[in-house]
Amino acid sequence: MPTTDISAATQSPTPSAPHKDKVSVRLSVGLVLAGILWMTPYIGSVTVLLPALFDQIAPDQKVALVAQMSIVGSIVALIANILFGAFSDLTRSRFGARAPWLVLGSVVTAAMLFAITKTTNTALILILWCIFQFFLNAIVAPLVAVIPDRAPESLRGTYSAVYGAGSMVGAGLASVVASRFLSNPALGVIVFACAILLCGPLFVLIAPDKSNKDAERRKFSIDTIKTNFSFPTRNCRDFYLALVGKLIFVLAFYAVTGYQLYIATDYIGLDTAGAGNLIAAMATAQMVFGLIFSAVAGPISDKINRRKIFVVLCCLIAAVVFLIPAFWVAPAAMMVLAVVNSGMVQGAYMSVDQALNFDVLPAKETAAKDLGLLNMANTGGQIFGPMVTSFVVMSVGGYRPVFFVSAALLAISAILIQMIRTAR
Repeated sequence: MPTTDISAATQSPTPSAPHKDKVSVRLSVGLVLAGILWMTPYIGSVTVLLPALFDQIAPDQKVALVAQMSIVGSIVALIANILFGAFSDLTRSRFGARAPWLVLGSVVTAAMLFAITKTTNTALILILWCIFQFFLNAIVAPLVAVIPDRAPESLRGTYSAVYGAGSMVGAGLASVVASRFLSNPALGVIVFACAILLCGPLFVLIAPDKSNKDAERRKFSIDTIKTNFSFPTRNCRDFYLALVGKLIFVLAFYAVTGYQLYIATDYIGLDTAGAGNLIAAMATAQMVFGLIFSAVAGPISDKINRRKIFVVLCCLIAAVVFLIPAFWVAPAAMMVLAVVNSGMVQGAYMSVDQALNFDVLPAKETAAKDLGLLNMANTGGQIFGPMVTSFVVMSVGGYRPVFFVSAALLAISAILIQMIRTAR
């Protein structure tokens, strides 16, 4: 949804870390459920149900509409990640710094998904999606900041794996559930609205934080705005390498998955039922293998105190595997992609890369804002990926070149991550 050393000195205004050597069961369960409950509706909507809805109401414009949704969403996400990360850093409440924003984001995003099902006006759908994207970051930016807030440094890889596992299950469930609603995408969107409504409230109930009402309040000034509502400008070389590397990685993946329905039908040649079955099978494989590799990679990276090698290998392996469907046009090729890239590679990447992100944060006072910026790479990649695909398909014709583009982007991502100096 995504980062120098941030031990006790980099805690947010909510100092409620669990015991140094123990994993908090409540925090772990909360992170898993929250990851599932925001990721499932988001991925299911953007990759399957909204493309299916556009196919129903404007079939001749569907490719362009998905691209337009990506363009406007990317602008909104860019702003929202900075704002909600900064707002949660500055928040003081009896429920802690993050909880109010998690609940607000859940309520508004659910309302926007429900509203989308009540119109066939494509322009209005795009506007509602922008509002959804904006308030989705009221969930994601504060949620990611919970880990450095409350987890000891020695367990951050483990907690990242826990959150990554929830996100991986959510991504897998997204396609499984969404594929069952291809003939009635509006109903599927309503189901997802109900799911995301539970996200923030459930996390707050399961893993409540301590009050930070008595924490020091910073005066709102020009300096406050510069510090909390802007991109970092000091000690930030590795921060930006991680940011751009993550952005390119996610973009490369979503250039394919953002159009998986059309790839199944227009590239491989399956009918709607066959495409639904393939998407469901791919999602199941992604979920199973992603969970296994997420659970293994995070703790191993903690044990050997290494992050970069895992992330670089994930990029290089994924680059090679993305070439398979370019030469082998068959459902089985997409299953290989699902098992290796969407499952094994993304599972390992999501857990270890999140820990890497914590290691390159430039300042303790703006942890959530800076994590929000890094998480912007997740949202931005998921949005820009389909834009790249739309450009390639409309310029070159067909989906085969998209796989070559994704492979090249992943090689660039590996180079950028390897250039990071402050993280091992």
